[in-house]
Amino acid sequence: MNRKLNFNAGPSALPIEVLEQLQEHLVDFQGDGISIIENSHRGKSFDALYHETLDLVRELLGVPEGYSVLFLGGGATLQFGMIPMNFLALEAGADYIRSGSWSDGACKDAQKVGRVNLLFDGSSGGYTTLPAADTVKPTEGTSYLYLCSNETIGGVQWKKWPETGSVPLIVDMSSDILSKPVPVDRFDMIFAGVQKNLGPAGATLIIMKDELAKRSRDDLPGYLNYHAHIQKDGLMNTPPVFTIWAVKLVLEWVKAQGGAAAMDTLSQRKSSLLYGVIDSMGDFYRCPVDPLYRSTMNVVFRLPTEELEKEFITAAGKQGMVGLKGHRSVGGCRASIYNGVPEDSVEALAGFMKEFARTHG
Repeated sequence: MNRKLNFNAGPSALPIEVLEQLQEHLVDFQGDGISIIENSHRGKSFDALYHETLDLVRELLGVPEGYSVLFLGGGATLQFGMIPMNFLALEAGADYIRSGSWSDGACKDAQKVGRVNLLFDGSSGGYTTLPAADTVKPTEGTSYLYLCSNETIGGVQWKKWPETGSVPLIVDMSSDILSKPVPVDRFDMIFAGVQKNLGPAGATLIIMKDELAKRSRDDLPGYLNYHAHIQKDGLMNTPPVFTIWAVKLVLEWVKAQGGAAAMDTLSQRKSSLLYGVIDSMGDFYRCPVDPLYRSTMNVVFRLPTEELEKEFITAAGKQGMVGLKGHRSVGGCRASIYNGVPEDSVEALAGFMKEFARTHG
């Protein structure tokens, strides 16, 4: 099979080894005579798979004691509403940093629940930069501070984290989870849709400090209450079995590559290849993002005209490269280079960009 070079923003590329394992064991899981996606989620096979997956998350991300790990349905977008429903105190409000389309969505959902204090709003500048981490100071008495670590559409990424003291820090890491080591103890909640760096669509990883979970409102419906999920070991209802299985295989693959530190080295190499082309051909390619906050996951760039951008995407498609069209809300081009995107795919894209600029510049 002649596989495409996949630069989609999500669902995104998975390691070929993981896809082959899924294919090999889909019909008969570990000799059970039945697929894991047909079997009971209360049975021994899934129970072992599930807890091995949780253990891998803890190991690879260095999750300390006092934190719980969950896999919930509904996508990361469900968390936009669940977080304020559980933790936003009406009299205190909550602090938000609006750094792009996804944190903007979280802000809008939180505003339906209570007051939002905007500590930074990057909309007027087209979401191309971030505040320096040491300038971010939580509002006195606020319920929590919320930010998105990497904005998939705009291509901006936090490189350091604000100090929030006793104020809970909640972060959406959907598009850069496990692409580098993370000081989990700096956060009270991390969540990530798994369909970018961890697996196929269908689940959201939650890492939550137990102290924060205990603040969940007890007047919420069961599925919307974080503490209720933790009390049931994340198995309040039938979990997204297939996705969790795939995540386990991806985590095993990451571990075999050398863990989060190895993923960080790889992502730096891959992103440097593309930014190097962009910066060396500044009269043809342009990255609108502040160089201090350029994403290592989503490389966004523009060409001199929209017509050339369309031609670039069409020509790349003929070379087997997919997913390079920028998000419909901003246009341009975007290469998403998550953990599962092979380095040789990025090398091929860098070479194609050079040749396209040579023949069209």
